[in-house]
Amino acid sequence: MRYEHMLTGIFVSRPNRFIAHVLISKEGYGEAEVICHVKNTGRCRELLIPGVKVLVQFHPEAAALGRKTEYSLIGVWKERENAGPLLINMDSQAPNQAAYEWLQSIRENSLLPFHQTKDTPSHFSPVIKNIRREVTYDQSRFDLAFQAVLPEKWETHGEEIPAFMEVKGVTLEENGLAMFPDAPTVRGVKHMEELINAHREGYEAYILFVIQMKEMKAFTPNKKTHPEFAEALKRAKVAGVHILAYDCVVTEDSLSLDMPIPVYLT
Repeated sequence: MRYEHMLTGIFVSRPNRFIAHVLISKEGYGEAEVICHVKNTGRCRELLIPGVKVLVQFHPEAAALGRKTEYSLIGVWKERENAGPLLINMDSQAPNQAAYEWLQSIRENSLLPFHQTKDTPSHFSPVIKNIRREVTYDQSRFDLAFQAVLPEKWETHGEEIPAFMEVKGVTLEENGLAMFPDAPTVRGVKHMEELINAHREGYEAYILFVIQMKEMKAFTPNKKTHPEFAEALKRAKVAGVHILAYDCVVTEDSLSLDMPIPVYLT
């Protein structure tokens, strides 16, 4: 996914979850402190430190759309002791769009894991079709849904297996280990239970962790912050839910899924 009208600035403060004060250079005005909408209601304490360099999106249509702010805070360069700054996209709306674009791009060669049956070969990657967004199932709404289609060479050619995929954006990292969540998420636990139920009813079920940065060695649930979510993720794995983690190529005006990284649940 791509952004328009991007600027860099210096983070000043975050009075509440929804806004931040950022120092930018405004043409004709020199340096100016502006109010930005923070597109991430997580704590982000390890990222939003006064003085760090940040990415801001300008919305020239803000007044016409009735927006309260002309700017949105999109990314931050995290300072690291033994490496250069790491650009992290912290837009919580971006992972769903990036995941949707990724699924669209891999439709014919998805490489998605799939549960084996007597009719499927050991290295099965379904063709995916009919990708949909924000699909309701029971008491939850999953981010993505699609049909997994078996290729021609199988006895079950033509069968379409319904699938759900829940997407979680990840902005927390420690020493090259990406972690989720950065705050307790009752909603996240509920999604795990719903994915388990969906799989029991014959759906393929996936949870995709979109790591909104590069250079991560692996992903693991943040047991210290929310042990219940970590346990729910383990239960989902045992029940047959596929757990995926992909890092992203992050630039000043784009975010795109790139490579799978290992998932450690213990």
